[in-house]
Amino acid sequence: MKTLNVAIIGYKFMGKAHSNAWLQAARFFDLGVKLNLKLACGRDEAAVQKFADNWGWEEIETDWRKVVSRDDIDVVDISLPQHLHYEVALEAAKQGKHIFCEKPMCFTVEQALEMLAAAEKSGIVHYLNHNYRRTPAVQLARQLIDQQKVGKIFHWRCAYQQDWIVDPDFPLTWHLQKETAHAGPQWDLNSHSVDLARFLVGEIQSVTCLTSNFITRRPLAGAGAATFSSGTANSEEMGEVTVEDAALMMVQFEQGAIGSFEATRFATGCKNHLTFEIYGSKGSMRFNLERMNELEFYSLEDDGENQGFRTIMVTEHSHPYISHWWPPGHIIGYEHGFVHAVADFISAIHTGTKIEPNFEDGLKCITVLDAGLQSAASGSQVKLTH
Repeated sequence: MKTLNVAIIGYKFMGKAHSNAWLQAARFFDLGVKLNLKLACGRDEAAVQKFADNWGWEEIETDWRKVVSRDDIDVVDISLPQHLHYEVALEAAKQGKHIFCEKPMCFTVEQALEMLAAAEKSGIVHYLNHNYRRTPAVQLARQLIDQQKVGKIFHWRCAYQQDWIVDPDFPLTWHLQKETAHAGPQWDLNSHSVDLARFLVGEIQSVTCLTSNFITRRPLAGAGAATFSSGTANSEEMGEVTVEDAALMMVQFEQGAIGSFEATRFATGCKNHLTFEIYGSKGSMRFNLERMNELEFYSLEDDGENQGFRTIMVTEHSHPYISHWWPPGHIIGYEHGFVHAVADFISAIHTGTKIEPNFEDGLKCITVLDAGLQSAASGSQVKLTH
């Protein structure tokens, strides 16, 4: 059996989620190849060694360029903050490594075009980790749409709401600075939402967007400050927040539907609250990531006296991915979308096929997000060309 050597670059929140997926995929899915967790890379040698020891990576490295140039590395997993994706992905593609890349893809449409061109030129398998596509309930939603159970789609409503920076004393982490995040929730959170919209409804042809800031200055970050974590206080020195705190986006889809997107980290009480609603000529669907094993479905084909939203528990073995896990009724969780992504990614490498979403999908997503920022800056609608 062929062995694929995997290297991961980045070892914090996403590094842990990805490492778990690499470990579990081979245990629950027949991949057709053997996975070897060869190398973990990060700038802090002591921290990355601790990470590698915990997750079973054989070696460590502190220079990502050495990693992507090694002949014994087949797959590069980019688990870094988004401002680092572009350079690493370009070099990994040039070196002929298959790429498993965390989202958002990059900062600009121009960078996305370069990343796609480099990946296509090298003939590698490239994957962008919008892992919510691989939630069984979302896959079931797509099946129902394909089966015309919803009919012609009229409306898409989506909100991605978190609350981890409501406290004005939360520090100025990299997420709140344009040079390292490019934008706020419009980029980070709405990237997931736009990917889901494209997957379930179709391409977007025009965008109108409003953004806002609620807290413009924050304490500088100290040790341990990271995603969802304030760490220890640095000092009383303050810095400017240079990205938006919230975004509201309205869109027109090419197939005629209209849609709305809300993205915020100021929705008090919402920890990771991603919801979408789809309303069509034959039925409707509603999904809540915090209840990810459920899909609400309404059908006009039901008898009138029996019509109403019903909750489908998406845990039957006939549902997407579920046969690889537990008996019906035994729920799965957040980490399983990453496992499904790794399994599908390795299958694509093994069979020589493409996987979605890939860098082409990432380019289309970045185009929509960038149009949103342009619209917010200009106060006018932005029309897209694909």
